[in-house]
Amino acid sequence: MKSRREFLKSAATGAVLLGTQSKLGLAGMLDQHAETGKSKVVVARDASLHGSSVSTGTQPDVKRVFDLLDRAITAYTGDTDALKAWKSLVPQDKVIGLKVNGLGGGGISTHGVLAKAVAVRLQQAGVKPGNILMWDRGARDLRACGLAINTDPGSFRCFGNDVSGYEDQYESWGKVRMRLSKILTRECGMVINLPILKDHTMAGVTFAMKNMYGVIDRPQDLHGNNCNPAIADLNCFPTIRAKVRLIIGDAFSSVYEGGPAFHPEHIWYPNALIVGEDCVAVDHTAWQMIARKRAEAGMPTLEEAGRPPHYIATAADQAHKLGTNDPARIHLMEV
Repeated sequence: MKSRREFLKSAATGAVLLGTQSKLGLAGMLDQHAETGKSKVVVARDASLHGSSVSTGTQPDVKRVFDLLDRAITAYTGDTDALKAWKSLVPQDKVIGLKVNGLGGGGISTHGVLAKAVAVRLQQAGVKPGNILMWDRGARDLRACGLAINTDPGSFRCFGNDVSGYEDQYESWGKVRMRLSKILTRECGMVINLPILKDHTMAGVTFAMKNMYGVIDRPQDLHGNNCNPAIADLNCFPTIRAKVRLIIGDAFSSVYEGGPAFHPEHIWYPNALIVGEDCVAVDHTAWQMIARKRAEAGMPTLEEAGRPPHYIATAADQAHKLGTNDPARIHLMEV
């Protein structure tokens, strides 16, 4: 793994000048989306992200990751300058948590290069390094993402719930009652969700909303009935709803069968980022990507396989109101 100094040096190849402070802000963007009546989701792709010869275990090119991230963020906000876009999305004076997902192991986890690229851009946009915290359930998961544990407040921090622990008090919504990670409740002012796109043997699809299983103490209890309504109920927790404000979904590589574990025979490379604020719209978009890939591979639909991702529709219903799964109300921008 590169040292932080080496990584920052590599990052300089994709750096842009600091922009002026945007007055739009996250709340303004939400209002803007409300005016159009649609939730915006950006899918940014780079067919050459992994180089000309993709093989299992191939890591994406660092400069191309930065370029793709910049393209996705500017397309999402409408800014031409990437750092101006970042300033419109995040507060500069709060701890920003980057929630990765390393459950699938080294073969199918959030790419560390993406988490580090987001961290670099946040720092360049004015967030102090010590206020940038990459996290997941524990050290094993973070290592699977290619990240090293670091608790030094003077640099990008990286540690898991195994270090912070969970709150003594329970939070609940609907049928779900769980204790939340202290990283979420006490450390983070805002969370950027960095899930990895995967098929799931029970939920059907695991992406933005299911990544919140990594912020609670007993996720194993929430897998009945294809994780429905558990995923939707969990994402209605007030703390999750208030703090998880942006999704930058990792679809650099994915598994379309056998997930969430790594199955090299079912790996594929969408070479994409999926960006949005509406977790339901983002997950619906991710589901359609997996559905198309399964169709191309001649595989049954997730419904036919007995694991339909019904939790997505549940999250959009009148009880949960977490977002929309209606294609007519999703402004899908592919860049």
